[in-house]
Amino acid sequence: MSHRNMRLLVLLPALLAGNCALVPGEIPRAPRDQAPAVVFDVDGTLTPRPIEFFEARNDAAKAAHLYADKGYEIIYLSARSQYQRTRTLAWLKAHGFPDGITRVAETTADGQHPIEFKTRILTALFAKGWRVDYAYGDSSTDFSAYASVAIPSAHVFALRRAGSKHCQSGPAAACLRGWTEHLDIIANAVPPVPEQ
Repeated sequence: MSHRNMRLLVLLPALLAGNCALVPGEIPRAPRDQAPAVVFDVDGTLTPRPIEFFEARNDAAKAAHLYADKGYEIIYLSARSQYQRTRTLAWLKAHGFPDGITRVAETTADGQHPIEFKTRILTALFAKGWRVDYAYGDSSTDFSAYASVAIPSAHVFALRRAGSKHCQSGPAAACLRGWTEHLDIIANAVPPVPEQ
């Protein structure tokens, strides 16, 4: 067997499993300029703690659906490794989260430098016509990335990790104990996206 065929046999399982690197061009163009979106970090934000990959926070999917029902594009942005992309998509679906743009770390360096990675992806989304109106995270790295692309801190919300007494530091409007207490705010204070 030729060297080229051997490389293809090695790469084929990775490609079929969805583990190939995403290219920046895969970020979809917004349907119109300044299309509104909401960004969610995954670990520690949609899960109780960063190390709990299998459990979802109570009402996290319901919160995401409230935004989707109001016309916001949902963006899931995680520094999870590219090898966890397929598992992350399956986890979101299994826990009832709405469809959305899902981006994970493309390289080892992205996972080691989440601020730079998330800033780069958010900047690429803006270049494709998206506008992030609301953002959620549990880590100071999330809040730093959101601030670096000028998401207004009044629309950034921190989730307190399970077992923690405080949220991590960073520019955010509120420190939430969980999603249940926030559902009324999303339902009543977040305006629906105007129809075009």
